[in-house]
Amino acid sequence: MWNKDEIEGEGKKVKGKVKDKAGEWSSNRQLEAEGEAEQAEGELQKGFGKVRRKAGEVIEKTGRKIAR
Repeated sequence: MWNKDEIEGEGKKVKGKVKDKAGEWSSNRQLEAEGEAEQAEGELQKGFGKVRRKAGEVIEKTGRKIAR
């Protein structure tokens, strides 16, 4: 199950994609650049969240093995 960082990161990616396309369609280079930056930020945040989730799963699995 996704965590907060993964969800927020995906949201930033989508928002950035919309800004990027709006900037392309309106020939607004600044809006396009903001969108591209927001997409990259979202990708990083989503990746961080995925690493946190995977680490938590490993810790949980290890804890179950120890508890046996």
